[in-house]
Amino acid sequence: MRVHAFSDDALGDLDAVGLAEHLEAGKVSRSEAVEAAIARIETLSDLNAMAFTAYDRARALAAAGAAGAGFLAGVPTLVKDNVDVAGMPTMSGTDAWDPRPAKKDGDFAAMYLGTGLVPLGKSQLSEYGFSASAEHPRLGAVRSPWHLEHTAGASSSGSAALVAAGAVPLAHANDGGGSIRIPAAVNGLVGLKPTRGRLAQDKLFRDMPIRIVSDGVVTRSVRDTAAFYREAERIHRTLELPPIGDLTRPIKRRLRIAINTSGVGRGADPETTALTLETARLLEDLGHTVTEADVPVGPSFADDFLLYWALLAQVMLTTGRPFHGRTFAKARHDNLTLGLARHARRNLHRVPGAITRLKRAAAQAEPWYERYDVALTPTLAMPTPRIGHLDPTQDYDVIMDKLLDWVAFTPWQNITGAPAISLPVATAANGLPQGMMFGAAPGHEALLIELAYELEEARPFARIQD
Repeated sequence: MRVHAFSDDALGDLDAVGLAEHLEAGKVSRSEAVEAAIARIETLSDLNAMAFTAYDRARALAAAGAAGAGFLAGVPTLVKDNVDVAGMPTMSGTDAWDPRPAKKDGDFAAMYLGTGLVPLGKSQLSEYGFSASAEHPRLGAVRSPWHLEHTAGASSSGSAALVAAGAVPLAHANDGGGSIRIPAAVNGLVGLKPTRGRLAQDKLFRDMPIRIVSDGVVTRSVRDTAAFYREAERIHRTLELPPIGDLTRPIKRRLRIAINTSGVGRGADPETTALTLETARLLEDLGHTVTEADVPVGPSFADDFLLYWALLAQVMLTTGRPFHGRTFAKARHDNLTLGLARHARRNLHRVPGAITRLKRAAAQAEPWYERYDVALTPTLAMPTPRIGHLDPTQDYDVIMDKLLDWVAFTPWQNITGAPAISLPVATAANGLPQGMMFGAAPGHEALLIELAYELEEARPFARIQD
């Protein structure tokens, strides 16, 4: 069953750029846009995508015109529930402690909301973002608006589901192993994981031994993604990276594109492989050169990444009581979080070597990007599974085996810090979106956005309301 909230209200079929232009021209007021978004969210309760609502705050911001004067000022949005926003609790996809409001905006939220976006609340995610499907045993599953029996992906599942269903035109997402790109692929959206350090980031993510997490947005159009990064760059400019700038049209030069469907340890299934090859043919028809090539990762990459991921789970559990107080209950976590932490404890002696090898990945990728401009892979190795396939009440080994089968392509860019974008240019046989992923060398988001414009023009993205 497909659900969406598109109607002839103040939001209509507008993307963020279209809505911003209507707001600027006075065709729609900020209050009308916020009220329409609230009404749409309320009609989409079957998605189970909201973690916290802040409607009165949004109404007050809109009525007072206090959202700022930037291009995106007054555009309603959502913030993923793993970054701090003043006055809202941060629960990170779990119910393992009692909620309490954050005292101030985190560094990312301060930058994000500084663009003028109006937050309607927090969107749901998988527990700590560890799973590629948000199916918490007590909080419930976040469902795809394209078919309610299927997962909306993760970890930025709530944001992606609500953007795809038309509740808001764009929403915050972040990505530590594919969590922007995976839900974008599942929900038929544009999802760009930027270069490490491109945007402001909360201290929790900055202090990781390897900074695998990048913040960004999920959108329904390439121009919305481009507009967000343009506006964010006016607030937070990273001098170590080339600027993205104001991008409005397709790329002109022809690219050297490497295609890979074998993944990191586990490859794509036959249907997804065929869809990736079809995308490669489209690129060739557009004049690009496409060559098969393996991704430059060592034989231990998958195991090393899993161990690092597990280490983060162990840190969350060991610091939970000091950070969240007496209400913190380790036993309330799902089997995936507990299993990851157990894996880390049993393999602590291997952690230093794994981190050392993972830190080398960026240098190992440099010569590869001298040969190729872009890497093409499927975002995910197989079509979107149904709710229950990644149920976190299953045994840890069962869940992990299924996760590794599905998420075989996205972690490489988290370790190298390079940008990658998922685009909805393919559709699986079951009618659900199947994202294709394009990666580039660090600092080359502009190349990916311009290529995305070209692909969006050549093969317009499917719309849920059609």
